[in-house]
Amino acid sequence: MTDLVKLGLDDVVDVLKAVGEPTRLRLLALLAAGDLTVTDLTEILGQSQPRISRHLKLLGEAGLIDRYQEGAWAYFRLKQEGKAVTLARSLLRHTAEKDTVLLRDGERLSSVKRVRAERAQAYFSRNAAEWDELRRLHVADEDVDKALIDLIGPQPIDSFLDLGTGTGRMLQLLAGHYRRAVGIDASRDMLAVARANLDRANITAASVRHGDIFNLPLEQQDFDLITIHQVLHFLDQPEVAINEAARMLRPGGRLVIIDLAPHGLEYLRDEHAHLRLGFSHQTISDWLKLAGLDVERVQDLHSGREGGQALTVTIWLARDPRLLIASDQDRQSSPILAGRVGHVFDIRKP
Repeated sequence: MTDLVKLGLDDVVDVLKAVGEPTRLRLLALLAAGDLTVTDLTEILGQSQPRISRHLKLLGEAGLIDRYQEGAWAYFRLKQEGKAVTLARSLLRHTAEKDTVLLRDGERLSSVKRVRAERAQAYFSRNAAEWDELRRLHVADEDVDKALIDLIGPQPIDSFLDLGTGTGRMLQLLAGHYRRAVGIDASRDMLAVARANLDRANITAASVRHGDIFNLPLEQQDFDLITIHQVLHFLDQPEVAINEAARMLRPGGRLVIIDLAPHGLEYLRDEHAHLRLGFSHQTISDWLKLAGLDVERVQDLHSGREGGQALTVTIWLARDPRLLIASDQDRQSSPILAGRVGHVFDIRKP
């Protein structure tokens, strides 16, 4: 708790006031386990919606929780960063693991997540045949995953963004590599599947949100690594999505695009909503350069199947060429977070 001395006296008192009420402390414990709605919380705690909403408002004003809208629903979760949250998390760690109230809340939370997983699985099952058909056309997912991990390397990732996250597969694949992660998708059904998958894998460092890939609901220059996995061929203007992704990168951050190489399977347009029949090395590389990024590597993964039904998957790796220099003291105290301090030198070509 040595970093807590950086909080001023008034700030500490404000956090303690916000947390120092049984319902609000229970809410924080639940929201530390993932995204939940007011409806979820009223079901778990057995309290009225106005009462829960009032407590959530106070926690939000204290800077302890995030709120984001997804259609008619609002989701809440414990913030992942900030001095106030550091203190709140420490208080949660000091609660008794066998406290009867918290244990009962945990059981009800498991029930809520189980129902959520069942609904998500029903949607997934309805579409599984279509997804399986597409997978049979190109290289195995396991081979793509291995190539991606090899490409990214062992360096720890502070913040990770997955655009068009779908089932949250990238968030699961790279869990353990990042400190925090966000997945964005335009389909609420797919987000339900992703949440269920993150719950099942007990991944609390990642969250998913509804959003437009062309106009992301996020702070710019906030991510070290961004992936766009098998998404661009569904878009009418993929180059705009690449520009928006580049806007999200921190200096020195990396963007990885995984998509199909050019092919002639016209039926994918009508039966699977593909707007583009793959992308050449040159096309994506040109778009990356126009977005101000340097292309570092391009890799093709062939399925090994014979005939015109085989699809090749291509991976593009690009980097924001701006340099961010941190002081030696900053680097020694926090090597992962060093990119958040110091001076930015913009050397991108106009």
